Amino acid sequence: MTSALVQSFGIGVRQLREAQGWSQERLAENSNLNRSYIGEIERGCAIASLVTVEKLASALKLTPSALVTRGEAISQMNLVRGIKLMAIAC
Repeated sequence: MTSALVQSFGIGVRQLREAQGWSQERLAENSNLNRSYIGEIERGCAIASLVTVEKLASALKLTPSALVTRGEAISQMNLVRGIKLMAIAC
């Protein structure tokens, strides 16, 4: 089971890739990574190393910290949504 941060990081990568209008193949070419590995990251099935984060950030024209921060923000939003849903259910 992967952590919420790993899954959120992948969602962030996918959102940024799609905002560029890129396919996974295009991001893979621009970051010098394998397309299937990009898919695994986006699905939260693979934990990106620091080197991979740097390659993805460079391809997406971001700093590595901005890319990771996006994943953290998505993770926090999901946590808040979960708390709100639990409050509504009570």
